[in-house]
Formats: sequence, C-alpha cells, structure tokens
Amino acid sequence: MKKLTSFILMVFILTISLNNCLYSQFDKSEYAARRIKLMEKIPDGIAIILGAQATGSYNRYYQNNDMMYFSGVEIPNAILVIDGIKKESVLLFTSTENQARNEGISFDFVRNPKEFTGIEKVLGYDQFSEYLDERTKDVKKIYTSFFPEELIRECTNEKLRHLQRSLTNNEWDTRLTRELQFIEILKEKYSGVKIKDCAQMIWDLRIIKSQAEIELLREAGKIGVMAHNTVLKAIKPGMKENEAAALFEYICKKEGAQDLSYYVILSSGENHPYVHYNKYDRTLKDGDFVVMDAGPDYHYYDIDITISFPVNGKFAERQKEIYNMSNDMHEACMKVYRPGLTMKQAKIEINKILTDQGYDVESKLFKKFRFGYFGHYVGMAVHDVGRSPQVLKAGMVIANEPYAVFPDEDLGVRVEDTILITEDGCENLTSGIPRTVKQIEEFMKK
Repeated sequence: MKKLTSFILMVFILTISLNNCLYSQFDKSEYAARRIKLMEKIPDGIAIILGAQATGSYNRYYQNNDMMYFSGVEIPNAILVIDGIKKESVLLFTSTENQARNEGISFDFVRNPKEFTGIEKVLGYDQFSEYLDERTKDVKKIYTSFFPEELIRECTNEKLRHLQRSLTNNEWDTRLTRELQFIEILKEKYSGVKIKDCAQMIWDLRIIKSQAEIELLREAGKIGVMAHNTVLKAIKPGMKENEAAALFEYICKKEGAQDLSYYVILSSGENHPYVHYNKYDRTLKDGDFVVMDAGPDYHYYDIDITISFPVNGKFAERQKEIYNMSNDMHEACMKVYRPGLTMKQAKIEINKILTDQGYDVESKLFKKFRFGYFGHYVGMAVHDVGRSPQVLKAGMVIANEPYAVFPDEDLGVRVEDTILITEDGCENLTSGIPRTVKQIEEFMKK
C-alpha cells in the first residue's frame, strides 16, 4: 500500500510538472479551497489581492506569495478579488499570447484562463476601475493587505521595517509603499467604503499547511539536504568560500529548485559574529570552523537548514564542546514539539532534558546560546508570515536554530532543521544530514 501511495504521488507530481508554470504547485481545487476560507472571514466585503508587477529588468519574474497562495497565477500585473458576499472570485489581467510565453506561460492560459484557474470570473486589467465602481454600490468594506508584498527571498515583516526606514519614515523620502498608496487611492475614490487590513487573516491561513503543501515541503527538504551533504563532501582546506556557496546553489537548481530561499550564509574565522555573513571573501584554512545556513526555494516554498562543521573534517575539543551543546538543544526541542505545547511548557520540558544530560542551564556558557525554544515559521517565506508561535498546532512548520558566537575565538555554531508539527509530535522535513560529531567526521572522511 505504501508503494502504491508513493507511485500515485509521483504520477501526480509528474502530471502537474508537465502542465504550464501556473499550476506547477497544486491542483486548482487547492487554490479554490483557500479562497473559500478567506471568503468565510469576510462575509461583509471583498478582498483585493494585488499581484506582483512586471520587473522592468533582466531579473526573472516571480509572483508575490499572497497572489500565488490564492490563485497559482504567475502572470505579471494581475489582480485577484475574493468576494465574501457573492462567494466568487474575479481575476483581472491583460496579456497577449506572446507576452505570456515570454514569462513561460502557455497560450492555453491566455485563451481560457477560467479553465486553468477555476476562478469564476475573468476580466481585463483595464476593467478594474469599472468593476470596482459597480461593486462598491453594494459593498461597503474592502479588505486588502496593509503589509508590503512578499517576493522571492523576501519576508514581509522584515521588508516592512526596511521600507519604513528607507521610505515612509525617512524625512528625505516619505514615499508610501505600493500597498499604502493603493489604500489612499481607494479611500479617495470610495469615501463611503471602509478599507480594512486582511493581512492577519491571510497569515492565519498560511500558518497551517495543507497536505499538498507538506508534500511539496518534503520535496524541498530533500533538495536542501542533498545540497548541504554535497558541500560537506567537497569542502576542504584551501577551498574558497564562494566555491562552497556556488556548489550549494548549483545542486539546488540542478535538482529542480527555482532559486534559493535566501542567499547562502557562510561564516568562518573572524566573520562568525556576523550571523548573516555572505561576502564569501575568505579562503578556508585548516582548523577553521564553518557555519553554513542555506535552503532552496522549490515552487515558492522555502526550506531553512544550517550545518556547522570543521573544514578539515575533525573536531577540535572546543569545537566539539560548543557543537554538542547546540545539537543537544536542537534535539531536545524535537523531542517535545507537539500540538498544544506552549512556550512556557517547552522551556520547562527542554531544560529538564538538558539538565538530565548534565548541562547546567544557568551557566554562563549555556546562556551564551540564543535559544528561543520555539523557532520561526517557515513556508512561502523562510521567515514566514505570522511572527512566532506561542502554542504549537498541527500543520505548523517551524525552524529552531540554537546558536552562539565566540568572537575572541573566531568561533560560532548553529544547528537548524525545518520541522513540521504533526498530529502527535513532529517530523523533521530535512532529515538525512549527519548531525552528531561522530556522524559528521565519518561522513567527511568519505
């Protein structure tokens, strides 16, 4: 039965991969179910989801995560309206067949978008004003996200803080984000309509992963594991950091990832204090200890993995001490993660496990570690929407990453996997990486 299930899944993945890029992720019924869930949250209004605009550059076009989540439509300059009153959705876009093909989209989508998307009504982009003028005669609430769109390698909360610093709160700029500008236009054109933020509603949906999303994340996890293990096999004294970073990216893309979740973070030597270091400006030396944090983006879903290891494949005593501590913290977390677990319970149970293993949880060394007990969400962004969980629920995907930095020793450590909360515990979506000191040393010998 297990073999039959695996075969059916392989056929399903092959079938959707042979389809055009609009539905390289999921069947259209998956997107329809998500739209219905949002409709249930807005029975008194409509939600407007703005798609990503054309790039205007030679960077590849990617859709933003909210539009992709609700529609699977990868075409530029699209708008999706989810109507909680009429219980229908409207897709607005304008594209010629030639423009669509330039984006890798099939002619069939442009010819018959309803069939491809399952969206009830399709209009041209230039009909949006007319549509909204007519709809607001009855609708008195418009929902839209007040947060900046989340593109590939972006995280919406981090992007918001950046744009506030560089634009909206900068006295020498003061421009609004695209989303806030859109809200101002809506208020001006439709003064009798309330404009409400639906970001949290969308986040609540995205936090809990469906079975289809989980299967995709498992595939993404396999790619990330393969790429990290390839680097572990290849790395040696004398290798340049940029070679290791390039090798990781090559393996991810060779195995089907469309991009990386974020740039490869690689810190060694004097760069350990900079935990997102990515200049790749060192040549690795005998005795160096490396922290590499990297993951693939696979069909808009991200994976987060960090490995820490000695370049020469043999742990020095101090490297072994701090590595074991980080790995034991990480393993303790995965022993207790389960639905219903609160942050307070997690701290008590994890500290007890570590105390039983002989650690002094009040020691200076223990407190050197950044150790949040619960990690950040992972999904369509590596730091996914929803901030940090306070109570675990089945379907959540998180990454826990106990780490510490010792600047005076040119030393740092971090251990991280992407973890699914299941009905009765948790599943490591990125298992297969050697994690104990013994496993790493034996693996690197090969």
